[in-house]
Amino acid sequence: VGHTTTPFVTAYPWSASGFGTKFANPGTLPANTGFGVAFTAADNAIAVAHATTPFVSTYPWSGSGFGTKFTNPGTLPAGEGSGVAFTAAGDAIAVAHVTTPFITAYPWSVLGFGTKFTNPGTLPASTATGVAFTPSGDAIAVSHASSPRISVYPWSGSGFGTKFANPATLPNGTGYSVAFSPSGNAIAVGHLSSPGISAYPWSNSGFGTKFANPATLP
Repeated sequence: VGHTTTPFVTAYPWSASGFGTKFANPGTLPANTGFGVAFTAADNAIAVAHATTPFVSTYPWSGSGFGTKFTNPGTLPAGEGSGVAFTAAGDAIAVAHVTTPFITAYPWSVLGFGTKFTNPGTLPASTATGVAFTPSGDAIAVSHASSPRISVYPWSGSGFGTKFANPATLPNGTGYSVAFSPSGNAIAVGHLSSPGISAYPWSNSGFGTKFANPATLP
């Protein structure tokens, strides 16, 4: 859990019985309010997006909890980190942030950050609030404050591809979060205004026609 008060991130063992005893805090805390947190699929690292420089902090992770903080990336995210995600393969990490270019991505390995990928050719429109990779690692989605409120790009070992066309029906209001289904065939965006959630089929061609709103809205 990322939170506003020190230590800014808190982690617990989890089982079918629920929460276990809190893990010890990391030796080097995130610098300020933790806004986003993500584990690698291999469970060998944890990342926290946070309010002040270096805007993202990453740690080895094991059954004992936090390890010694990885070195900061050579090129930091440009501003307050609001979301973070790893590819399922654990070979890249992306940070959504409030200042242009709004999304910053790096190669990732057991040694930590690699050299920052080139920014996407078409940037997200404004403050980025969330980021997600497809399970197959072939696309990256960024939720953001201004229209079209969601921007999605092909992803490869070279980084960002050319932005996919916007969905025909845009999310209604500031986009706050984004996720792909585990099979990668749908994408959902949480947003400010009614209906509060918009979901679409997803394929390697991009967005399909928006699904009907839920009968009971958030």
